[in-house]
Amino acid sequence: MRTTALARTLSAMESLEESRPAVLLFHGLCANPMELAPVAKSLREVGYVVETPAMAGYGVSSATGEQLPVPPFEHWLAEAEAAFDRLAAKHGRVAIGGLCMGAVLALALAARRPAAALVLISTTLHFDGWNVSPWRRLLPLAYLPMFRRRMSFKETAPFGLKNERLRAWVEQAMASNRVSAVGAARLSAASLYEATRLIRHVRGRLAGLSAPAVVLHATEDDVSGPRSVRELQGRLGQAPEVHWFHDSYHMLTLDNERIAVARTVRDFLLRRHPLATLSPTSAFGDFHEQHA
Repeated sequence: MRTTALARTLSAMESLEESRPAVLLFHGLCANPMELAPVAKSLREVGYVVETPAMAGYGVSSATGEQLPVPPFEHWLAEAEAAFDRLAAKHGRVAIGGLCMGAVLALALAARRPAAALVLISTTLHFDGWNVSPWRRLLPLAYLPMFRRRMSFKETAPFGLKNERLRAWVEQAMASNRVSAVGAARLSAASLYEATRLIRHVRGRLAGLSAPAVVLHATEDDVSGPRSVRELQGRLGQAPEVHWFHDSYHMLTLDNERIAVARTVRDFLLRRHPLATLSPTSAFGDFHEQHA
């Protein structure tokens, strides 16, 4: 009898775990999941299952700043698909999102998988922020095969942060470890080349994306200006919900308004990807049958 009751309890706990909705978040280029920690923590606290995968050749080691050889962006997308499939197999519907180039990767994934909702933070469809270094305008030269594998570009202040205390900490971390919560001290030309290819890939697919979307962007974004937001508003298949933040730079998830950013993401998902018992993975299976 006790064995039977224990089995029923374990079964019920497993069923409850599987009924929790999932969220898949991608960090920025040449960065690591640390930059998403405040948002992920806020979502887990209310009951979401959250994954922030680290992908080889896309991010860097949080300990050493080391980056593996950069593959074509299609490899990043394949890893993102695999992560989505694992979550969808267990939890049914999955919301996806990301920060900076992670938001662009989320858009690419949404064109291939049935996203329950989209969370787009500091989306970078254009490198046109107020602090974009002159080297970014010379990127086409760096994309030549003879330079692509050898060249890299040093990140400089303000590192996407308006908060001076955090900025000083990041600068110190980059100097000593070559990496910080906002990413690596240097960006390789190969990474930026693949990021540009990913942006072009996504731009032609925006109209086909109809999942509910929230866009969070700083009015003083130092990497990607308002043009990226206007493009999302004008080209996504469903008009996104847009929130502007006025006391932060590009790294919204870590800067002065990180609590408000996490709350905005949480509240959006509670409305559009609610914490209710989800049906089994029928919707996901139907999607695969239709796209097989």
